[in-house]
Amino acid sequence: MTKRIVVLISGSGSNLQAIIDNCQSDAIAGEVVGVISNRPGVFGLERAENAGVSNQVVDHKAYNSREEYDPVLQQAIDAYQPDIIVLAGFMRILTPGFVQHYQGRMLNIHPSLLPKYQGLNTHQRAIDAGDQEHGVSVHFVTEELDGGPVVLQAKVPIFAEDSSDDLAARVHQQEHRIYPLVVGWMCQERLEMGSEGTTSFAVLDGNKLPAQGYAAN
Repeated sequence: MTKRIVVLISGSGSNLQAIIDNCQSDAIAGEVVGVISNRPGVFGLERAENAGVSNQVVDHKAYNSREEYDPVLQQAIDAYQPDIIVLAGFMRILTPGFVQHYQGRMLNIHPSLLPKYQGLNTHQRAIDAGDQEHGVSVHFVTEELDGGPVVLQAKVPIFAEDSSDDLAARVHQQEHRIYPLVVGWMCQERLEMGSEGTTSFAVLDGNKLPAQGYAAN
């Protein structure tokens, strides 16, 4: 059965495009049924329009707080009756109630090798630290910012002459490869979030994944 996917964006939507393309080529057994942006006028909305995908803006600036905004966003998402919620460059910190509502069904992609460099400016922070490698992580969303169980990571080298833009471009290439892969696992019901006590973890094909997620070269 085809899974229903809602994608949340704040910007250009390049990961959204990768997921739409993989759905349309049947590489993902799912369909993007809705795209919601918290910012008007972003290119990701145009991508959705071009693909014939329902899209809308729920502008966070129209609300005084996250506690006011998140229930409205939740209502907009739930109208699509989604199986999976995908955060693709969605630049919002989410309230605990919102996260709990979608527990185990919401994925995010973060441009670092988590748990390193949670938050913003990850590429420059990796360069400034003198790291030799950097990368990207797909993880389940929990109440801890960028702290949910990692499903899959991809690594890229850092070269001495790299600017943060150089590094970002290299990471983006990997994002567009691994995010559709993980969304596909969700659609095939191969992936779920498990927990023991207060500890959450990713489970793929019945196997508990390590802290760094699925390990494959």
